Amino acid sequence: MTYQPLNSEQKRAVETTVGPVLILAGAGAGKTKTIVERIRYLVKCGVAPSSILAITFTNKAAREMRERIELGLQKDPAINRPVSMSERPFVSTFHSLGVHILREHSHAAGVTRHFAIFDRDDSKRAVKEALVNLGFDPKTHDPGRILSIISKEKSRGVTFEEWASFNDRHSYIAEVVAQVWPEYERILKRDNALDFDDLLLKTESLLREKGNIREYYQNVWRHIHIDEYQDTNRVQYEISKMLVGPECNICAVGDIDQNIYSWRGAELKNILAFEHDYPHTTVITLEENYRSTKNILEAANAVIEKNKIRRPKNLYTANAGGEKIGVFTNLDETDEAEFIASKAKELMIRGIPADEIAVLYRANFQSRVLEEAFLKHAIPYQILGTRFFERKEVKDLLSYLRAALNPESLADLKRIINVPARGIGKTTIAKVFSGMESDLPIPTRAKLSSFRTILKEVDGFAQEKKPSETVAFIIKRSGLEEEWKTSGEDGATRLENAYELVNFAARYDTLLPEEGILALLTDSALQSDQDELKEEQKAVRLMTVHAAKGLEFDVVFIAGLEEGLFPHERVQLPNKKTNEDYLTPEEAEEERRLFYVALTRARKKVILTYAQVRSMFGRQIVNMPSEFISDIPQELVEEGNLEETSRLRKPLLNIDF
Repeated sequence: MTYQPLNSEQKRAVETTVGPVLILAGAGAGKTKTIVERIRYLVKCGVAPSSILAITFTNKAAREMRERIELGLQKDPAINRPVSMSERPFVSTFHSLGVHILREHSHAAGVTRHFAIFDRDDSKRAVKEALVNLGFDPKTHDPGRILSIISKEKSRGVTFEEWASFNDRHSYIAEVVAQVWPEYERILKRDNALDFDDLLLKTESLLREKGNIREYYQNVWRHIHIDEYQDTNRVQYEISKMLVGPECNICAVGDIDQNIYSWRGAELKNILAFEHDYPHTTVITLEENYRSTKNILEAANAVIEKNKIRRPKNLYTANAGGEKIGVFTNLDETDEAEFIASKAKELMIRGIPADEIAVLYRANFQSRVLEEAFLKHAIPYQILGTRFFERKEVKDLLSYLRAALNPESLADLKRIINVPARGIGKTTIAKVFSGMESDLPIPTRAKLSSFRTILKEVDGFAQEKKPSETVAFIIKRSGLEEEWKTSGEDGATRLENAYELVNFAARYDTLLPEEGILALLTDSALQSDQDELKEEQKAVRLMTVHAAKGLEFDVVFIAGLEEGLFPHERVQLPNKKTNEDYLTPEEAEEERRLFYVALTRARKKVILTYAQVRSMFGRQIVNMPSEFISDIPQELVEEGNLEETSRLRKPLLNIDF
């Protein structure tokens, strides 16, 4: 990609380095480039790189930003000395920042330095265990739903004690949560573990209660940058405010029109209140788009301008007008999937790389029929959501590592104590964890002793060797390599994944052994769907619109544009129609923002599809086209497409690539 010089507003954002700055950056307006250049400019002006903090929302975005910053600092002739690792700007996600602060001040935070991090699967298992301990049936009480309720409260900065004091518990589910939540917290403490929400909640609590630690970080990081500020939740917002020192050198970058995460706690009011929180803020708007064609941007502008909760902004571009928006009607979801797969194949034959084509949808269930169509046409595809770090063999290896460093992690010990099989059954495990190990037969105790010896050896190895060498050692010493080599094709696949983890661990080999291991465990626990994208894999991407945030492709299909699906509406229960069954105005605007995000992922072509009939929730539903389609001016839509049936589709126009 040819380097574009900074435009006037980007240059202003880069060079405004004193006091609070709010950068309202439209989709494709070069916000990451602006942040990178701003940090480089600060260093050129004499600011110590180590006093600069940049926070974003995914490991992938943080890694890319870090690499671009380091490359920019290395190549800038105005910076007369090399920047060592210890002097580099601190680029991180909010969760990784929390881990860093909690490990640095573990005693003050009331945790150990080697605390485990429970991912969502770990947390669901802990909730399930809590339900069983309390005599509830996990089949009747969904652990995932209970965890979501707990997580939503934690993301608002609410502890169990606070929640219990104001919750009236009128509903049965509230009564269940009131019992499960403290038991869940007891299990976390027993395993010396924190869940995702704790990483933020405990960091916020530490900074709020310990003035000396808060002032320490205000002095360490004198220039703070926060990307995607519109997606911050209550706790992230409070952490941000407490890290800002007396100079108020905070630069927040965001786009109100791309706020799509209220369901996980993001609060739009955070960015709307920025100027109130930080008086004398300089507001800079980036409206020039470098990604999409004029037609795509005109369609996106027409859609989003109907929202009321926003600041006026109109994206424009110097790019060509480009193709019009394709809109195609289909008989049902199978017909729709067949159309998308055949058109994707047609595009690939024309020379468009498979990995430059994306199919976006509102709900995960839509992927099944799409996957069947892509398999039928032998089109390579990748679905975001099949995550490397959720594979059993990978989780087993990481559990060996965590259990070696943190013997209090009962969840990890339970996971691997009989992996590979050592003749240690459920009865033995129950006795071990209930303090009755002395009652076990001598041969069984010998097996347990042998297992603990392996963990001690792993611990010793990890203190001295590179992380990649430690993972390779676990593969062999645990006996898993030998088992997988004799387990046919499935075992071979597991072994391949195991050594892929070795490759991943090599990223941390430049750090000191303990630091490298802790960074490996942190990043593996905090991986997002986008971190699973294999850049070298030449395949069409299938994903939800939420997962596509921050990505871009030459051609984007947006499937399932039907009223009730996109925009989404809550499932109606029989004989129940209350105000709670419908979207609030704020939720309705978020659906429109979500469609805006989907449109602006495309560089050159957008193809919208919908089905007249779709199978949902066990029944056939007759659909109306989404209102979003009619929001696009008719002159931007390919002539005749809106009236076409699935049997009378026009071929796609040639796309100029």
